[in-house]
Amino acid sequence: MIDLSTTYMGLKLKNPIIVGACNLSNDLNQLKKLESAGAAAIVYKTLFEEQIHLESAQMEEEMGSFGEMNAEMVSLFPKLQHAGAEVHLANFRKAKEALTIPLIASLNCLEDETWSEYARLLEKAGADGLELNFFYIPKVFETDGHSIEEHQFEVIRTVKSKVTIPVSVKLSSFYSNPLNVISRFDKVGAAGIVIFNKLFEPEINLDELKHIAPFNLSHEGDYRLSLRYAGLLFSKVNASVCANTGIYSGSDVARLILAGADCVQVVSTIYKNKPDYVSTMLSDLESWMTAKSFNGISDFKGRLSHARVKDPFIYRRAQYIDLLLGSDKFFR
Repeated sequence: MIDLSTTYMGLKLKNPIIVGACNLSNDLNQLKKLESAGAAAIVYKTLFEEQIHLESAQMEEEMGSFGEMNAEMVSLFPKLQHAGAEVHLANFRKAKEALTIPLIASLNCLEDETWSEYARLLEKAGADGLELNFFYIPKVFETDGHSIEEHQFEVIRTVKSKVTIPVSVKLSSFYSNPLNVISRFDKVGAAGIVIFNKLFEPEINLDELKHIAPFNLSHEGDYRLSLRYAGLLFSKVNASVCANTGIYSGSDVARLILAGADCVQVVSTIYKNKPDYVSTMLSDLESWMTAKSFNGISDFKGRLSHARVKDPFIYRRAQYIDLLLGSDKFFR
């Protein structure tokens, strides 16, 4: 019998497929469907401090627009306060109560204090683990990469000192040396590393001459950058490695585990193929393992990693070597 079980940041999972943070994970019905389809764990929709600030400011503006119409309205309608993170936490508790698989909280904050505050609240709400979303869009030219990295290391140190659940970091690839940064996150105690976060990118509508916000799904094959770094990280860090972005099929899952990932996060394929597709991915993965005579994930995890392949430079190359050497075979 095929054993698909694996471990991610100390959590025992029945298989390597985790559903990543997205709007689907905010819907209780969708969560139940994902669990029924075989998802091993779910990362709940991210709690964004920035969104709370924007909603609070919008509410104050809307309430204030009535405040000076007449004296009676000011006295009849006292100032209301935005609920802040309470709605998110209440929904998280309901999701935790409804599921039997691990539910991981996702967090992105602006202020140092709120990283720890919200982390504690999410742990209290029942989170089995916590995923810190680290991405930084520079606002000024003077900010250097070193200061950004040091701040992120300090955030995880502080958060870990405030909670007892395992803490992972979800990173973008936009570091001058991702291997160095990941190694340092590992040393400060990150239990898991998620590679890589797909960031929102703005778009422009040429007809209407305005910015638009397109649906930010990844494409099939976008997993290759994550595959490269999963292969480079295998056996080099203590933290679990979770591959993310562009993982659409059971075959893709197999590829990432062969490279060295402990598990994967999927989102776009769920949007395109519906929650039930998780069962198809698991079935395909199991069929492939049977065909290759693999009884468990550990039988092939990291088999094609940088540490084990005969040609380790496959992970180090950044260009097509034959083209650089002047070969014209591609043009014949």
